[in-house]
Amino acid sequence: MTATPDDLFAKLNGLGISYETHSHDPVFTVEEAQSISRDLDGGHSKNLFLKDKKGDVYLLVCLEDTKVDLKALRKQIGAKNLSFGKPGLLMELLGVTPGSVTPFSLINDKQCQVKVLLDARMMAEEFLNFHPLINDKTTQISMNSLKVFIEDCGHHVSVLTLD
Repeated sequence: MTATPDDLFAKLNGLGISYETHSHDPVFTVEEAQSISRDLDGGHSKNLFLKDKKGDVYLLVCLEDTKVDLKALRKQIGAKNLSFGKPGLLMELLGVTPGSVTPFSLINDKQCQVKVLLDARMMAEEFLNFHPLINDKTTQISMNSLKVFIEDCGHHVSVLTLD
């Protein structure tokens, strides 16, 4: 069963993670997100759901202004023919639709099939902002809290330098 934003907030509360959530019009791209009023300080993210020819699946989380070169990334992580994952696979593994991809969706990956890639530059931010499983809200948490959440979901974090 796919987690709801309320399930996510209950998990954050259970972990003792402080967060702040703001509502806004739905956004589907980084450009749309940049056009809305931003009341939350900290880094805003770009989250890419990726798959390679071997069947490995990745969630790449970086700052919104990061230029991602898929060919260079493929070599860096040892993937073969890296491309964007299809919406059906995204829903199956992370329980979200395109435009709502977020590290919070790891709550739905009970089998830990998705490999988590975090950009080192993003990890220097004190606070980070992500959609809480839907794209009409943004939730701010600390970088340390993000790591606690991801690890509690059973995932290992790989840190990459993208720029």
